Amino acid sequence: MLRLDQETYDAIVAHARRDHPDEACGVVAGPAGSDTPTRFVPMVNAAGSPTFYEFDSTELLQLYKEMDDRDEEPVVIYHSHTATEAYPSRTDINLAQEPGAHYVLVSTREGGNNEGPVEFRSYRIVDGEVTEEEVVVVDNFEHSEPADRSTP
Repeated sequence: MLRLDQETYDAIVAHARRDHPDEACGVVAGPAGSDTPTRFVPMVNAAGSPTFYEFDSTELLQLYKEMDDRDEEPVVIYHSHTATEAYPSRTDINLAQEPGAHYVLVSTREGGNNEGPVEFRSYRIVDGEVTEEEVVVVDNFEHSEPADRSTP
């Protein structure tokens, strides 16, 4: 199960909408070993593509150095799909290199840049095997009551 605070959920959705029609991508880091996503880090899609995402290698290296300095790890790795459902493609599965991370996909195929519905789903991808998991959005991590998951 992925527990995500409302602010981070909203930021991921906003990034996906903003970059549409290209895929958006980013990371939510958190304290190592905590499985708690706390630091939202939107990244540049170096591919600049509506069908593929690629982290900029320099930006990614800098992020991993920062996470190492802060004793953090990538808790969530996210990207958007602009024309298809929020399910990992064969390429997404092959590129999944963080077995402990939650892989979040947001589909903007219905609303694009506009307000409207998005599909927001999370997966674990380990050794090529995809397992969907529940997403629970909370007001903040100090409260355990789920927030309304409907898209703003």
